[in-house]
Amino acid sequence: MTRPSTAGTPGRTAAARPGPAADGERPGVRYHTYRAELPDVCAADPARMVFTADADGRCQVFTWDARTGRARQVTDRPGGTLHCAVDHDAHVWWFDEDADGHGQWQFRPFHGDAGTDRPGLEGVPAGAPRGLGLTPGGTVAVATAAAGATSLHIGQRGGPPRAVARFEGHARLAGISPDGLHLAVGGPAGSDRAVTVLSPDGTVRAVLRGDGDGGELWALGFRPAGTGRDTELLLVRRRRDRYVLGVWRPGTGARLWEWCGFDTEITASWYPDRDGVLIRQERHGRSLLHRADPGRRTVGAVPTPPGTLLAAAARPDGDVHYLWTSAAQPPRMVSTAGTALPPLGTVDGAVPGEHRELWTPGPDGPVHSLLALPEGLSPAPAVFLVHGGPADHDRDAYDGVVHSLVASGFAVVRVNYRGSTGYGPRWRHAYPAGVGLTQVQDLVSVRTDLVRRGLVRADATALWGTSWGGYLALLAAGAAPGPWRAVVAVKPVADCAAAHRAGTPALRALDERLFGGTPEQVPEAYARSSPVSYVAQVRAPLLVVAAERDDKCPPEQVRRYLDALTRADVRHEAMWLDTGHDGYDGRHHVAVLRRALGFLDRELRRRGRPGRPAPDPGSGSAQTSRSVRSGVPEGRLAPAPGDDHPSAPERGGHHAEGRHQQRPADG
Repeated sequence: MTRPSTAGTPGRTAAARPGPAADGERPGVRYHTYRAELPDVCAADPARMVFTADADGRCQVFTWDARTGRARQVTDRPGGTLHCAVDHDAHVWWFDEDADGHGQWQFRPFHGDAGTDRPGLEGVPAGAPRGLGLTPGGTVAVATAAAGATSLHIGQRGGPPRAVARFEGHARLAGISPDGLHLAVGGPAGSDRAVTVLSPDGTVRAVLRGDGDGGELWALGFRPAGTGRDTELLLVRRRRDRYVLGVWRPGTGARLWEWCGFDTEITASWYPDRDGVLIRQERHGRSLLHRADPGRRTVGAVPTPPGTLLAAAARPDGDVHYLWTSAAQPPRMVSTAGTALPPLGTVDGAVPGEHRELWTPGPDGPVHSLLALPEGLSPAPAVFLVHGGPADHDRDAYDGVVHSLVASGFAVVRVNYRGSTGYGPRWRHAYPAGVGLTQVQDLVSVRTDLVRRGLVRADATALWGTSWGGYLALLAAGAAPGPWRAVVAVKPVADCAAAHRAGTPALRALDERLFGGTPEQVPEAYARSSPVSYVAQVRAPLLVVAAERDDKCPPEQVRRYLDALTRADVRHEAMWLDTGHDGYDGRHHVAVLRRALGFLDRELRRRGRPGRPAPDPGSGSAQTSRSVRSGVPEGRLAPAPGDDHPSAPERGGHHAEGRHQQRPADG
């Protein structure tokens, strides 16, 4: 039996901190990466849990026994393991995928060894995970995506599968009822098939429509068996300027809870053994927790400290587990009932810098920014960390990249530009200047405000973004080149039309919603918002990091952008990773962080040795576990990658090299 190292147990992000240097690192600095995430809990035995943690620099699955306080490693896959779950009988589940993200679900008994591993359903074709449904009776539903479609299979645990349905384009398994008689599949939230309810034989029981003009609909999961109530599917619908919970019932259809609405994005889940719903609301960069009582038609606050809840889940006997953090404090796991939870990897000592917020006037309302300022240095060279999504937002939450930058003497600015979640539907859908260009306007406006206030240096500001944030960084470098002295773009979209053609069905649907059609239908819109259209105007040196196996921001469109930079004689560096869009190996995360810090140091402060080669990704100290809680008990779902909330098919990506998966409530 082994215990995961507390320095790397469940990990989220990378930070530089003082310590003995490994070969190839700057003296006095070691990098530690981790990712915090709540464990999944067995509904029948809440002391048994499953979680992901560091194992020699890779994310692997572990079990946790709260009675003994001991952990046991389950997987030891060379590429790491991200998705895990535990079922009603305490079987441990994980997704066994290849380097391209395709594979199958496997399971074993809670105390089993590798010799007891079995496929979840025997013979399901390999694909990308789009949901795992587990019932108390051992029924398993699996959704996998391949060749532009999602296939749904059902069967008994470890037995042969039966095909239920096939959906063209984006779809995800959103729930299976505890009796196994109903399956919910989520499609595009604004489409005619936002939610489809089926029987195991494939009979369609209901099709719930979304309304692309402000009435999107998402399915959140079936009511668990322990509540003693009939089958109900939890829903959330955008209704004008609010997000309203509701339910679907067989025979009576969908009904909204008009008494349970919120002005910003939410996600919600049932209490496992009582009549109640736990609601996590994202509002103005912070989180609020609520409990809805359907019987009494009331909503009450669940007290939590000010800051951000990266995850929250109701547990048996009224317990609530949540993962809390703030900009100045690394994440910590809390059980309101005092249940022993797995050790959480974190950083030692105080988080450096002064943390504050700023509201900058704008045409559609004030733009909210989170600042981290180095102590004793004002104005300071500044790095704008640009969040991805676009339906995501920066939070009052610990971020290891912020930690590393501030410790290196940089101010860090995180802007929740128009299109961000957490500020209401109107803000999220405000694109008056066009896709990307609206967000660039906000970045420039905030920079001007900060310079005017004397907080950052006008001659030393840079951009750093990942995925859609990397896209905005590249777009700003060319469409608004004046303010920026350096740009880091990690796994970016560089050519919107090319990325659409090579992207996944979900991302093509996202592009078509944002641009109002395909590249063939509205070519001018795609060209106007593409970084490649502005290459000749780029002035700042660029560091572009791309991934060879990236299916969200495909590598070929990045190569074409780099070729265009060369033809335009724009100074730039390129770094290639042999990964997909999301990486489970901390060495890649650390390598990108080190390369970017050195690049920014040279370009903003003219220090270091220009032209030195990139550090070896294998050097240094990387302890990582990049996980999403991808399994839930009692007939609820293990969401697919990027499907951790109903509006999932966004290009994620926050900081450093991979997605900053904080399970955002995207409404």
